[in-house]
Parts: sequence; structure tokens; C-alpha cells
Amino acid sequence: MNTQTPNPSALIVECPSCADTVTLTRRPLCGEVVRCGGCAVELEVVSIEPLRVEEAPQVQEDWGE
Repeated sequence: MNTQTPNPSALIVECPSCADTVTLTRRPLCGEVVRCGGCAVELEVVSIEPLRVEEAPQVQEDWGE
């Protein structure tokens, strides 16, 4: 039996990759990266009001260029 109570201040957003629910326990900053628990993809917060996330861009090595 799950005895955890839901956090009323938690923010919920849908993962654009797998459509799983991503729960944020605190208000994120724009540009912050969070991870989806369903598919483990990194998501970047692109808007606070309304809360919106997109898949985070992959960072490429520049190898000193």
C-alpha cells in the first residue's frame, strides 16, 4: 500500500518523447534540464508560464576548435 501523499505544490508536465508524466517537486528555472522517469530523456524547461519542456539538445564536444 502506498502511504505517500501527493505534493499539492508539485508541477506536472508531459514528456514530449514518451508522453509519460514528469513531476517537478519545485518550480524550475527556464533553461533548467530535468530527466523523464519513463524514458530517461533529458528535457529542457523552455517556458515557465505555461510550463513547457522540450527534448534538451545534445551537447557536442568542440575538441578545442
